[in-house]
Amino acid sequence: MYAFEYARPSSIAEASALLKANPEAKLLAGGQTLLPAMKLRLASPSDLVDLGGLADMRGIAVKDGALVIGAMTTHAAIAESADVAATVPGFAAVAEGIGDPHVRNRGTIGGSLANNDPSADYPAAVLALGASIVTNTRTLSADDFITGLFSTALEDGEIITAISIPAPQSFIYVKMPNPASRFALVGVAVARAAGGVRVAVTGAGGDGAYRWSEAETALAANFSPAALDGIKADPAMMIADLHAAADYRAHLVGVIARRAVAG
Repeated sequence: MYAFEYARPSSIAEASALLKANPEAKLLAGGQTLLPAMKLRLASPSDLVDLGGLADMRGIAVKDGALVIGAMTTHAAIAESADVAATVPGFAAVAEGIGDPHVRNRGTIGGSLANNDPSADYPAAVLALGASIVTNTRTLSADDFITGLFSTALEDGEIITAISIPAPQSFIYVKMPNPASRFALVGVAVARAAGGVRVAVTGAGGDGAYRWSEAETALAANFSPAALDGIKADPAMMIADLHAAADYRAHLVGVIARRAVAG
């Protein structure tokens, strides 16, 4: 690792001020992406601003029919939460499928969403669920928050504080995991709510997680796996890497989506 300064703020306001004062600073949430990158010298922040001391950014509650999850809540806590199981049970399954026990017990939902890895599970889940991302300055819809590959709408000094998820009629997320990392080679999230059907894809898109509008239209008319038979993902939009070719990922999007709809 390169040399860096370390700070452990006692408030969100202090953490935000540290970020604004140090343009090369990085927030440390669970550290499951940042610390390995630093060890490999792929990242060299001037300062680490550790959010671990901010207890008010942890916890899960149900408020006005929505599931509210603090940004520093770990994947393991989400997977084990009775409130999650009662309100959005499929979201507990998303958290349970992330990484290994070490990652689930250290990694946080806020850190994962802020990083917005193109193969991460949460981005597709929050897109499909129509979640809101709450920061220290504003509230963003998931559609507005996710802007591209490893890219979000977060501004300088802005920190995710919570995620608010409206209770759906149904929600399921299915993925084909990389057997080593458990990142999604392709993952598809499907949610039904009063406003209609939302379908989101991760692990496949060249610009990161995205809404699959053609599938949403088809499923709104006929919510069944058969409704997706004539719809195909565009290979030109897909990631191609050593794990899977673009046309294979495009094929998997349809296969995984049908499995998700079938439940």
